[in-house]
Amino acid sequence: MSSPSSVKAILAALVGNSLIAVTKFIAASYTGSSAMFSEAVHSVVDSGNQLLLLYGVKRSKRPADSKHPFGYGKELYFWSFVVAILIFSIGSGISFYEGFHKLHSPEPVSNPMINFIVLGFAVIFESWTCWIAATEFKKSKGDRGWIEAIRRSKDPALFTVLFEDTAALLGLLVALIALTLSEYLNLPVLDSVASLIISFILAVTAGLLAFECKGLLTGEGASEEVVTGIKQIIDESQGIKHVNEVLTLHLGPEDVLLNVSLDFEDDLSSGEVEEAISTLEFRIKQMFPEIRRVFIEAQGWGAHRRESNRQSKV
Repeated sequence: MSSPSSVKAILAALVGNSLIAVTKFIAASYTGSSAMFSEAVHSVVDSGNQLLLLYGVKRSKRPADSKHPFGYGKELYFWSFVVAILIFSIGSGISFYEGFHKLHSPEPVSNPMINFIVLGFAVIFESWTCWIAATEFKKSKGDRGWIEAIRRSKDPALFTVLFEDTAALLGLLVALIALTLSEYLNLPVLDSVASLIISFILAVTAGLLAFECKGLLTGEGASEEVVTGIKQIIDESQGIKHVNEVLTLHLGPEDVLLNVSLDFEDDLSSGEVEEAISTLEFRIKQMFPEIRRVFIEAQGWGAHRRESNRQSKV
């Protein structure tokens, strides 16, 4: 499931974008600004995306059943990928159409002061939601840089909101600059150009989100720190002769599946092996609460190597 920080960031963005979308549409219909209309569509798409993310968070919390024995955690990854598709197809697509359509027949924006007022308030509200998203993401990123933290993050709901809010702020700044230049230089075409630039920003945002979500959907393992910690716990355990394999898989932001193949000492009894496995599982789960399921296989190193060679030839 997703963390409470993600839900907080999503709700803040939903409230802010919903209010902004209404005011933008009113301003766009009153002034005829292409850039303002693109920004209004952008806010509507963002609001819809936040609803989808909340739905994904809710679905991911469903308990495991016979059809999904490992739970529904990956539903959040799926709906985050859908959000990326919507940003590209609707947000970027409509903005491009609006800008391209008016590029050939630009019209002066009437009552530009209304646009400036609306965009000014939008920047304030969007800065607030972006600050909340950045603050919540900062709690989970640790000492990593922002780009590295996003690449390693397993919570798409949180970095999706961060991406959306950043793109929204960039779009607002583009609209403000374009409308200002259009007014003072008497170049109505800049309004259309702004829509095309906003379309490009949304397309890039969608591409980055899709790329990050693809890795989670296709199966990403736990972080290097977690895997290293697991191996350290195994090395400190008694009765283990060789570590054959350590495999991890994220089933959700806070739900990791661990599969370990170990070669135990030959002089251990079956009861001692069982006790060693139970102790090892307890220590791993105690150290890493996100590891919900642990499967430890007792297998000789030679047999494991032969099986690995056989599978590599298939």
